[in-house]
Amino acid sequence: MTTPARPGQFTGATDNAASGGLFTDTLVDGIPDIIGADVASAQASATAAATSEANAATSATNAANSAASVGTDATAAAASAAAAAISETNAGNSATTASTGATTATTKASEASTSATNAATSETAAAGSATSASSSATSATTSSNTALSGATAAGNSATAAATSATNAATSETNASTSATNAATSETNAGNSATAASNSASTATTQASNAATSASTASTQATNASNSATASASSATDAQGSEDEAEAWAQKTDGEAVTGEGYSAKAWATGGTGVSQASGAGHAKDWATETTTTADNTEYSSKEYAIGVQAGNTSGSSKQWALGGGNFVMATPVTGSGGTAKYSAAYWADQAASSVANFDEKYYGNYATDALAENAHEAAGKTVTVGDLYYNTTDNAVKYCSVAPSGTGAPVGTWLPIQATDTSSFATKGFSIAMSIAL
Repeated sequence: MTTPARPGQFTGATDNAASGGLFTDTLVDGIPDIIGADVASAQASATAAATSEANAATSATNAANSAASVGTDATAAAASAAAAAISETNAGNSATTASTGATTATTKASEASTSATNAATSETAAAGSATSASSSATSATTSSNTALSGATAAGNSATAAATSATNAATSETNASTSATNAATSETNAGNSATAASNSASTATTQASNAATSASTASTQATNASNSATASASSATDAQGSEDEAEAWAQKTDGEAVTGEGYSAKAWATGGTGVSQASGAGHAKDWATETTTTADNTEYSSKEYAIGVQAGNTSGSSKQWALGGGNFVMATPVTGSGGTAKYSAAYWADQAASSVANFDEKYYGNYATDALAENAHEAAGKTVTVGDLYYNTTDNAVKYCSVAPSGTGAPVGTWLPIQATDTSSFATKGFSIAMSIAL
């Protein structure tokens, strides 16, 4: 016998026919174990494949979410960078404006100082003119007019100087505000740049995580594919084992299963190569067949129990109990003539007849001859010569030597059975000698 392609561990069966084993091949008894192991492996692989597939799907979802987060963060980083650029431009513009304002204020302050100097000079000249006026009225009038004009011009210059100073202060204030705004914008730009850098770093980290997740998803997808392949292989093996098991269980077309033997069903209920085959026969025939032999040689259990086949010359149990042939008590079970052997029922009937015949001859215990005869006749029987009874009065067995006859209540002649005295008989040796002599 060849070794099976997928041997299993055979347990829980006996192959000893004397111990009740149905078959003599451990491979047959082990088939349920092989199928159970293969089916368990296929189910475990399928479960692993499903788990891996679910993990792969989860990882793919996480990767997609990470990618979406990267896109969002990148957009936010770009927006922050744009805002920082705008703020930086605004700060530059404000700084330029402040610088221009400061320059303008410096120019105005210089102009105001010049006007004040001119005013002082004019005032000195006016004082000189007033002094000169006391010397000359014409000169004084002319000088007075000149001084008045100079004073008016000086007032105008002073007013212009004051206005210029006010404008310079306002410009200085505006320049300070612009500088503050520029500093704030610069700080905001720095913060925005830092945030943009942090967002970019986060985006880089998340992109790395997404790549790792994608790699893990790819690995798990590969594992799932491998598990699915293994599951399919196990399923194929399981299907092969299932097909072989089904063949071992039900195949009845006469072809041996894998070239090793016939199926359980063939051995149980029959099939080509098993039914009525020499040295074979299926379980059903061995149990119930009563029209022929089970294997072209021996008869079934049922035939030996209650059968009537003529070929079964040993007779069935029922024939030995009731009678030969179709259970006819007077028909021999086996043999004929002087070698005839009859059933138990036949010999029981014979024994009953013998008892009845003995009852005809032996009456039982009675005190007198008349009582013995009356009881026998009351039972519908006839007193004949040779009948016996035990006489309890004489304590002796008596026999009828003359039967009663006539009408009325005649009594026959009854004599006790007595031992014969052989003391006067010739000895055995003398008898032999005389026989020879004669």
